[in-house]
Amino acid sequence: LCVHSLYEKVKMLYALDFSRNAFNQPLFTNRTAFYANVAGSLSSASRERYHSLVSVEGRLHSCRQCTYVTQYSANMRTHLRRHTGERPFQCHLCPAAFIQKIHLAGHIRTHTGERPYSCDVCSASFSERSNLMKHMHTHTGERPSSCDVCNTSFLRKSHLITHMSRYHSKEHPYSCDQCSASFSQKMSLVRHMRNHTGTGPFSCDHCSASFSRNQDLVLHVSRYHETNMP
Repeated sequence: LCVHSLYEKVKMLYALDFSRNAFNQPLFTNRTAFYANVAGSLSSASRERYHSLVSVEGRLHSCRQCTYVTQYSANMRTHLRRHTGERPFQCHLCPAAFIQKIHLAGHIRTHTGERPYSCDVCSASFSERSNLMKHMHTHTGERPSSCDVCNTSFLRKSHLITHMSRYHSKEHPYSCDQCSASFSQKMSLVRHMRNHTGTGPFSCDHCSASFSRNQDLVLHVSRYHETNMP
């Protein structure tokens, strides 16, 4: 399926003006409200087109063009722009354009010089909260992104993604969009996603977490709760 024809299918699916002005209308200043309006406006024909691009199993939405899986249809709509090349959020100060409005907001700060997110430990400040969170790991020594294949850990998720694509892409092509986990089989990813959706049959007695496999529950308890047990 060529990029142009895929783009046309997506454009027909939404039947919306994705221009910058459309997103700045008062009705859609809240992104959640915008996507709720999108979902409510889809006709039966549009839903058929959506299912031609996306496989839906329960609460999980799988892209038919790649291995991307998410439990949120709004995330899937954003993801589809990566295939079409659509970047509806245009900077009014330079030619830069973005897939998501939040990325445009962060970019605008590079023009204004605004850095509202400050580190409590040192004098560093950042234009985006995500960059502050990444910076804090340099103080704590935490390396939160771990490879499930070789146990190598990384400071940033982007470094893990690079590592996975370089060394393990053939073994684990299916990646979770909620965490750094990746899998060799799509069903393994679907099973893993139940941990995020809360539909797993194995529930933790110490918190609200639930899991699709008992061994995952055992691992969770040993990792997060055993040190707190009397």
